Amino acid sequence: MKQGALFLIAAALLAALPALDSPFVLSMALTCLMYAGLAVSWSMFSGPTGYLSLATSAFFGLGAYCTAWGLSYLPWPVVVMAGGMAATLFAFIIGLVVLNLRGAYFAVITYGLGELVKHTITHVEKTYAGTVGRVMNDTPSSDVVYWTVLIIALLSVYTYVRFGRSRYGHALRGIGMDEERAATLGVNPMRVKLLGFCLSAWFAGALGAAMAVRWTYIDPHTVFNPFIVFQTVLISMVGGPLTIGGPLVGALVFSLLSEFLRLSLPFLYMILLGVLLIVSVLYLPNGLAGHDWRGLWRRIFRRKTPAESVTQQPAEQRHE
Repeated sequence: MKQGALFLIAAALLAALPALDSPFVLSMALTCLMYAGLAVSWSMFSGPTGYLSLATSAFFGLGAYCTAWGLSYLPWPVVVMAGGMAATLFAFIIGLVVLNLRGAYFAVITYGLGELVKHTITHVEKTYAGTVGRVMNDTPSSDVVYWTVLIIALLSVYTYVRFGRSRYGHALRGIGMDEERAATLGVNPMRVKLLGFCLSAWFAGALGAAMAVRWTYIDPHTVFNPFIVFQTVLISMVGGPLTIGGPLVGALVFSLLSEFLRLSLPFLYMILLGVLLIVSVLYLPNGLAGHDWRGLWRRIFRRKTPAESVTQQPAEQRHE
C-alpha cells in the first residue's frame, strides 16, 4: 500500500514537470524516463533468467521506424502501439530460434540480429524510397511526447512488479536458477521465456516509437545505435536487474552522467562506463541495489573476537 502511494505521488510529480516550462529540464527528464523504461523492460526478462539480451536497439529501432512510416497516416496513440507490436512480433520470431541458446551464444546472436535488421532497413530505404533517413512532419508537441514516454515508463514499472509476482515471473526465476529442474516441475521453458522476451520487447518498441519524433530526422544508424543497448544493459547490471529500484536509480545517474560528460568529455565517459561494467561483473553481480552492503560493512568494520582470530590462523601456527 505504501509503495503504491509512493508510485502515484512520483507519477503525479513527473506528470507536472511540463508546467515548469523549462526545455532543458524536460529534455533531461525525457532521457531519464526513456532509459528507465528500457532498463526496467530489459530486467523484466534478462534479470530473472540470466539471458544477456542485446536486442534492445533492434526493438527500439523498429518502433522508431514505425513512427517514421506511419506518423503521416495514423493517430499518435496508434503509431506508438504499432511500434510496440512490431517489436513484439520480431521478438516472437527470433525468440523461437534463439531462446534455446544460452550464454555468449545468445548474446552474440541477439546483437547480430539487431545489426541484420538495421542493414535490412537501410537496403529497403535505399531501394524503394531512394533515401536512408526520414524527416517527420506534423509531430506531436514536446509535452505530448513527454507524457507518452512517462506513461510507457510507468507502465513498464507496474508490469515489472505485477509480472514478477505472477506465476510466470516465478517460472522465469526458476528457469534462471535451473532450467532443467524447472521443466521437470511442470514449467514449459520455451513458452515462459518467449512470453517474457516478447513482453520486454513491447516496451522497447513503444519507447522507440515515442522517442523517434524527438529527433525529427532519423536514419538507421541513429535509432539502431549499439550505444542504446549497451547503456541499457549497463544501467540494469550496475543498478541491479533483480530489483525495481536498481534500474530506476541507474537510469537517473547514467542519464545525468551522459548529459554532462558525453559531449564535453566523451572518452572519459566511455572509460567510466567500461570501468563500471567490469566492477559490476566482478564484484557486484546483483548490482548496487542487490548487494549486501550491511554484510560488507560488518565484514570490514566488525572487530574480531579472540576465538575468531584463532580459528582464522593457519593450521601450522595453531599447532605450534
